[in-house]
Amino acid sequence: MKRLHIINGDAAGECLKKSGTAGEVLVWRDILYDGPRVPGWPDTEILRARALFLEETTAGGVGYLDILESLKNQYGKLETATESDEIVLWFDACLYDQSMLCHILTCLSSKGLEHKCSLICVDHFPGIEPFNGLGQLDSGQLASLYPTRQSVTGEQFHFAEEVDRAFALQDQTAFFELANVAEAPLPWVPAAVTRWLQEQPDEAAGLGLLEHFALEAVQSGCQTPGEIFAFVSARDTSPQYWGDITLWKKINNLAERNPPLVKIEGPTKLLPQWDCQKSIRSYKVYPLGK
Repeated sequence: MKRLHIINGDAAGECLKKSGTAGEVLVWRDILYDGPRVPGWPDTEILRARALFLEETTAGGVGYLDILESLKNQYGKLETATESDEIVLWFDACLYDQSMLCHILTCLSSKGLEHKCSLICVDHFPGIEPFNGLGQLDSGQLASLYPTRQSVTGEQFHFAEEVDRAFALQDQTAFFELANVAEAPLPWVPAAVTRWLQEQPDEAAGLGLLEHFALEAVQSGCQTPGEIFAFVSARDTSPQYWGDITLWKKINNLAERNPPLVKIEGPTKLLPQWDCQKSIRSYKVYPLGK
């Protein structure tokens, strides 16, 4: 059989390649809970808009042309998935993965590939606490999940389209409805949507939950990005949708507010958003006011 595996995360993708599970591995890269897009399959204009958004999100750490090429290649792989006998989707229960899963299912459905799709989605794994995602597993542990895959149902495809539409349009009414769905066809979606609602700026301070946690960390005495990361990880609940790059962006947001809530000292004015020559250990963050 010709098999295509779609997974989020380069580390998880590399482990899957080494797991002995036959098939091509496609690592999907995008932040599909945020940014400019439309429901379902994107056109060239939308891909360009997303490339600009992702370049800005990484503070130029990944260039526009590289991102655009990557996005085009991803959707190109879906175009040729008609040649595959099976398409296996590997995803976590977090906000990042659930928004991505629903978008990919919607795109696959638009190409008439529903009958080829199976899904592996887990929110726990024996012996791993806290469990935040497939990236924590080694190749053998990933391989053990492969026999648990289940065919994606028509009801799940339909539900995925509703979720994809809500994220694409940032439909707050739909978000509140999805967050309260009982026995959802994709059971991890309500919690993921709830987490996204928590990231919306609150009325009191104009901060989302992750920004609140980061500010709390700095005000409690955490100074290095590593200390802040550990503090926020302990405060947030599993599964966590964010990584270091997302958290550095939130800290930068706090520094760029008017008036700023934190001060960043280091080789550059803001924390680096992607691979760079400046070590993250050379930065410190201090609170400004209360």
